[in-house]
Amino acid sequence: MKKLIYILPLFFVLILSCAEENESTVIVEIDETPYVLEYGNLPEPDLPADNALTKQGVQLGRMLFYEKMLSKDNSQSCASCHNQSDGFSDTLQFSVGVEMKEGKRQAMSIFNMGWHSNEFFWDGRAELLRDQSLLPIEDPLEMNETIENVIDKLSGQPLYTDQFTRAFGSEEITAEKMSLAMEQFMLSIVSYDSKYDKYLAGELQLSESEERGRILFETEYNPFFPEMSGADCAHCHGGANFENDQYMNNGLDADADFADLGREEVTGDLSDKAKFKTPSLRNIALTPPYMHDGRFQTLEEVVEHYDLHIKQSTTLDPALVQVADNGGLNLSEQDKMDLVNFLKTLTDYTFLNNPEYSDPF
Repeated sequence: MKKLIYILPLFFVLILSCAEENESTVIVEIDETPYVLEYGNLPEPDLPADNALTKQGVQLGRMLFYEKMLSKDNSQSCASCHNQSDGFSDTLQFSVGVEMKEGKRQAMSIFNMGWHSNEFFWDGRAELLRDQSLLPIEDPLEMNETIENVIDKLSGQPLYTDQFTRAFGSEEITAEKMSLAMEQFMLSIVSYDSKYDKYLAGELQLSESEERGRILFETEYNPFFPEMSGADCAHCHGGANFENDQYMNNGLDADADFADLGREEVTGDLSDKAKFKTPSLRNIALTPPYMHDGRFQTLEEVVEHYDLHIKQSTTLDPALVQVADNGGLNLSEQDKMDLVNFLKTLTDYTFLNNPEYSDPF
């Protein structure tokens, strides 16, 4: 009986030792399983050939997007200024950084990045999405941290060294790997299931007001035949993604009032003065305030600007010069209401509630 009592504790010690040994020798390996990007009836995106989307790469990018250690005081992440419920944008006019300083421009929405072919940020200063991903970290108005410090902080976390191994085959954390992972996650954020998309697919009909708004949106401006004239919105916001991959001056200010030189600050070309990237209008009802400086709080204000308040300047888009020269779009109050109602059909609630884009922690 005594021998049995002595043997039993020894037996359990051996079991526990084996369990601990097996747990400590778990090997994390690279997993290159492709990430299947769903984009409905949108055209095929132009994805980077040197950064194929994988499940583990997208997951790592998602973790980094929501990781507050990217900021100086560990209080802010990318998601702090790009909230999913707000269409991955910020409803503040200017986002507030870790030092409580305001940014200089309104935060742009992050979705359908694979359908943008003309750089990133309002002025296009980042050629690739991977370049864009790192700049807010070291911006003194935003996260105000150094890449080196971020790498040090992440390298002390097994959660991250393991995930970098799964995504890239090595636990070494580098700026390049971080940027590639965040690029993958942002490319995975796609909006394609709005009411308008369902209308195009024949799944439902637009209301009478929404349909009138759609026609006004797509019909060109014609000052010589007012009864045939439209709002000509598609001139700048056309195609499946409701943008044109251009930088444009949309008549917010006259030359003497330019407070932000926009694209010119990047190219040095005077013809780019006060030109800014044309944003997508998808989910536009959820992403106020509007314009690069967030000067308009409502869609009604935006429509009113294009109808009656376009300012002449040396770099104003030629189509808008014609509108300004002829006294505006001449929209009725019903026209304006219909346009706004159509814009609201571009809201994608599937995208807003997709758990694959949410905080993973």
